[in-house]
Amino acid sequence: MANTRTVWGRRRAGTYETGLWELREALWSRISELEALLKTKTEQGPPPSSAVQVLAEQAFRELEEARSALRHDHPRHLPAAHLAVAQTHFDVAHILMLRLSPLDDVRAMLPGLVSFIREQLPVSDERRVQVEEIALAVRTGGSLDDAQREVLVDAVAVARQGYLRENIRVRSFTRIVYGMSAALAVIAVLVAVFGGISPKTVPLCFNPEGIGVVCPTASAPQGQNPNRNGDVDDLYAMVASRWDYLVVEFVGLVAATVAAATSLRRIRGTSTPYNVPVALALLKLPTGALTAVLGLLLMRGEFVPGLRALDSSAQIIAWAVIFGYAQQLFTRVVDNQAQSVLNSVRGPNAVPSKPVREPQAPPA
Repeated sequence: MANTRTVWGRRRAGTYETGLWELREALWSRISELEALLKTKTEQGPPPSSAVQVLAEQAFRELEEARSALRHDHPRHLPAAHLAVAQTHFDVAHILMLRLSPLDDVRAMLPGLVSFIREQLPVSDERRVQVEEIALAVRTGGSLDDAQREVLVDAVAVARQGYLRENIRVRSFTRIVYGMSAALAVIAVLVAVFGGISPKTVPLCFNPEGIGVVCPTASAPQGQNPNRNGDVDDLYAMVASRWDYLVVEFVGLVAATVAAATSLRRIRGTSTPYNVPVALALLKLPTGALTAVLGLLLMRGEFVPGLRALDSSAQIIAWAVIFGYAQQLFTRVVDNQAQSVLNSVRGPNAVPSKPVREPQAPPA
């Protein structure tokens, strides 16, 4: 009892708590439940055989390793990584329990095991086909033997490995998105800094006919042009402000924030400990700041004919809003890929790629 209280205190008062609290507590409860089931199977009734005793001892060791991972008694404190490690040890303990359980108990657990196998293994997988044939035979009154249990246990183990790989894929994708967000944020900051240090190098200004030079934060009438018949680079340099790039990027950032909030309606939540929607939202923010600047530069260079004569600072800001929101055209590909990655972590609500094929009983 004292040991249990110590463990509980470390879990509640630990300084390295990472990941989702609900998932950690749910896994902790499942570990306690499986440990109780193992004790009832090995301590009640006649003494177990040596083979069963070996399997039970190894299962208890795996459960202790899972608890150790959840207590953070390890040098790695990566977010949610301890959950994957603990889940792996728990899966091994569950597989060992299936091996040492009586066949009647395995038969009672067969519907849940078959459902999990269907979620994780494709229809063409031979292990899944054999498990479905075994389940059909058991439902029609057949018995379950040791060979069929080995097939079932092997399929469950492969399905759990597939589930772990899909979760690792989600973690890898999330890290890539976070890395790209950080890189784009650094680039956006550098663009704003360089634009503030040297606003005359690439000014975000326009020269509409009969009006003069218009920049995001200032403007000058045509009469101030020292070279009316030539280029207006000198007037650009005079009117351009060090705040131009910062204002345009800020406007693009605000527009991208609105776009990110709007796009979240198409992203379903996830039960994995990796927050993919937040990573996608963060990616849109620096992208919107950069697309606002790049879009105005393209208009200034007459990349799109007819979209050049912006005659007021308000129009420049308005187009910065449009270009900042238009980052959704580029990040939508990432959104679709994120949804595909989340769908790969199959579950009861996942949409199967192919309809489930029920095995047919052989003709009489």
